[in-house]
Amino acid sequence: MKFTCDKSLLAEAINIVCLAVTSKATIPSLEGILIKCDHQQITLTGYNLELGITKNITAHIQEEGTIILNASLLTNIINKMPNGNITLSTNAQLMTQIQCEDIEFTISGLNAEDYPEIPQINQNQQLLLEQGTFKNMISQTLFAVAQTEQTPIYTGTLFDITPQQLSVVSVDGYRLAMRTEPISQADTYHFIVPGKTLNEIQKILSKLNLDPTEDIQILVSDKHIIFEISEYHIISRLLEGDFLDYHNAIPKDCKTKVSIETKDFIDSINRASIIINDRTKSPIKCEFFEDIIKLSCETSLGKIQDSFSSRTEGENVKIGFNNKYMLDALRASESDKILLEMNGPLSPIKILPMQGNSFLFLVLPVRLKD
Repeated sequence: MKFTCDKSLLAEAINIVCLAVTSKATIPSLEGILIKCDHQQITLTGYNLELGITKNITAHIQEEGTIILNASLLTNIINKMPNGNITLSTNAQLMTQIQCEDIEFTISGLNAEDYPEIPQINQNQQLLLEQGTFKNMISQTLFAVAQTEQTPIYTGTLFDITPQQLSVVSVDGYRLAMRTEPISQADTYHFIVPGKTLNEIQKILSKLNLDPTEDIQILVSDKHIIFEISEYHIISRLLEGDFLDYHNAIPKDCKTKVSIETKDFIDSINRASIIINDRTKSPIKCEFFEDIIKLSCETSLGKIQDSFSSRTEGENVKIGFNNKYMLDALRASESDKILLEMNGPLSPIKILPMQGNSFLFLVLPVRLKD
């Protein structure tokens, strides 16, 4: 195998494909990137048995072939090469030369036959979304994905599709995050994407810095999903199981509505968080009055009392909550002002935009001792 390729093209592709490579695997080939030269293009593949990323790039092919090269080693070499053309060639013993100007590395490769086959999916459904919209929907829900395998289905995010609307929902047992977007779709269906996959897609979108209006194509089968992003193909398994009936989890009644400047609430919780850590966990207590919010917290490190103005409609209420869970939701709102809805001290706190229904967050309250 032998090809010559522009360094910038090769570096971008390798840096993204390696996101799907396992650094410490029981199968040595999974620590590598599969490189295939065919006709006038190179196909780069990273795969960890759950997530796979492939990318085709143009190159001058002198000799076709395939090889597996260690992803960490290859990434370091290519990134540190000067700009210009890079020539990569292999011999029958799988020794690989990587040349750029007067620089030459020689590294050993693995037989491409040892690389596991990436699943081929039979497309059942197709969805198109602008990448800016998709990126926003993920950033506003991924924070609420469960981080432990206690309930494996909640380590993923639900995509719930109707002919008029896409709802993206994450839950972890203590909070819920939902983002909705109007769409035009023929069918009603749903699927659950692992949070790890969506986290890697977030990284890819950040690295590529695409036009927000550029479309992402999503192809769904019974067990796998493919995201096509700027000629990158990201394939992932789907999670199987029963997700939370989120419609019934969202409170219908509301006794208290509070309009808040998001920054005021974040700043107040941040100040209270100074005396909260893993050893001194304590809920933050909030009292909502007609035109003021009083916030307090007491731990072994000290105590704080704080207040800021707001506008409350309905009953006054005193409620406790976890500082981190509330901060995550407030930051994910990406709004200057938000609306809180509560139905008493033991009902979930609902966080909404001031207008519309683009997002909805729930934070479960913490029972206060007093």
